[in-house]
Amino acid sequence: MTNAILMASGLGTRMRPLTETTPKPLIKVGSVPMIETVIRALNNINIGNIYVVVGYLGEQFEYLTKKYKNVQIVKNPDYRTINNISSIYHAANKLLDDDCYICEADLYISDENLLNATPNYSCYFGKMVKGYSQDWVFELGDNEYITRVGKYGTDCYNMVGISYFTQKDSAILSKAITDRYGKDGYETLFWDDVVNENLDKLKLKICPVKDTQITEIDTVEELNEINKRVQNGSRKIN
Repeated sequence: MTNAILMASGLGTRMRPLTETTPKPLIKVGSVPMIETVIRALNNINIGNIYVVVGYLGEQFEYLTKKYKNVQIVKNPDYRTINNISSIYHAANKLLDDDCYICEADLYISDENLLNATPNYSCYFGKMVKGYSQDWVFELGDNEYITRVGKYGTDCYNMVGISYFTQKDSAILSKAITDRYGKDGYETLFWDDVVNENLDKLKLKICPVKDTQITEIDTVEELNEINKRVQNGSRKIN
């Protein structure tokens, strides 16, 4: 059965002062914490285990294990000193079990059917952005496989915080993360950098999504804007 890893250990500094007392994934859109919109979308496809990797204010996530029977907590003791490669490193053994989603936990998924369209091959979910983008993007080869995962690009699919790996590719990723951890420069790495370093082994495509289905919220201003839309009924959430 397919499992999922949710990365929820970060400090959320760009959303201060809200994150001084509440971890970013638990900030609410409408009346629901962002992380629960991700959990709901996963459970909508009968996901197996959901491993929530916590660090900053990690004890606040414990209620999820009571509310959702398939949620388990994984602790990341390195969250303050090492980039988000640390979250996948401390959950790397979970990648060996089966197919696996890797999701950021600070997403607002307005379409609970978002994951229903997941293909049967490894992929990043991506949103097409015309023109120049400073965000994380994907470059594709002629065969539609991803040839680069990194920042900056033009007329590219942009990362939206969700990826899916078949069991074979999950095992490859687990080994790659474990092997890279502790090597020169690993402290500053995003886990996606390790994916980029191993694209010769990982065969990844894009699963396209629409802007209306999922939103990454990085600032208080963006949160206020999405809450206005929710209140106006353009993106309902209960």
